[in-house]
Amino acid sequence: MKYLNDTAVMKRMNTRLKMNKVWKTIFIIATTFALITLLILLVRIFSQGLSHLNFSFLTNFASRIPANAGIKAALVGSLWLMAVVAPVSIILGVSSAIYLEEYAKKNRLNDFIRINISNLAGVPSIVFGLLGLTIFVRMLDLGKSVLAAGFTMSLLILPIIIVSAQEAIRAVPQEQREASYGMGATKWQTIIKVVLPAAIPGILTGSILALSRAIGETAPLVVIGIPVILQFLPENLLSTFTALPMQIFDWAKRPQEEFQYVAAAGIIVLMTLLVFMNSIAIYIRNKFQKRY
Repeated sequence: MKYLNDTAVMKRMNTRLKMNKVWKTIFIIATTFALITLLILLVRIFSQGLSHLNFSFLTNFASRIPANAGIKAALVGSLWLMAVVAPVSIILGVSSAIYLEEYAKKNRLNDFIRINISNLAGVPSIVFGLLGLTIFVRMLDLGKSVLAAGFTMSLLILPIIIVSAQEAIRAVPQEQREASYGMGATKWQTIIKVVLPAAIPGILTGSILALSRAIGETAPLVVIGIPVILQFLPENLLSTFTALPMQIFDWAKRPQEEFQYVAAAGIIVLMTLLVFMNSIAIYIRNKFQKRY
């Protein structure tokens, strides 16, 4: 038996420990840089926007005068948009994930579909805007409506929801399925009663992250021609509307310095919506994690 050289072993260990310290330092510096950048951004946004954030800002429509500018139409429009995007994308996304993981056969065609769904998750949002403009705005003649924008945003986040739901379903132990089958349950009953409840935390996390992306996207709305300034609220799904990202984008590009502060106030409102959505997701996820 060949004995190891203690000197060589110690030399390699010392080299590995030094490299470990180097990489650890690099990671700490990168994380610190990102946190400092985020902190500077937040400080700037809140220092500029808090002075304009009041009740009238939430209840006024857009105006050419910064002091009278409000976010009412954009805020209500974003809520209408999410009312379409959330059910459409989550129902289609989770249903597709269930089919691909539980029913689809393992063959080249389905593998090709899975690979393309994963690739679609990384496609730039403006491409989905062009797709929405072609199909929903022009072919289906939905115009610049809540429904057209909602379907476009659903296409944007659908691959993300499908991939996250697939991973969550795949993570459920096979033993739980077999135990359900052993008790006489059908495949559909096993999916509804066993698989989905156990996978809800992962599905919900991916869905909320996807919805957070949808509510903050501007490029697809610009491409399909959503107006920036409106003095009325949408009445139904076929009404014209505007959204928070569009309104913030318009204020931010104006030359007047006062509008930069108004845009910062709009960003605070948008961030508050995102924090609220994530808080709900965390609550539901923790609730189901305690049960399963």
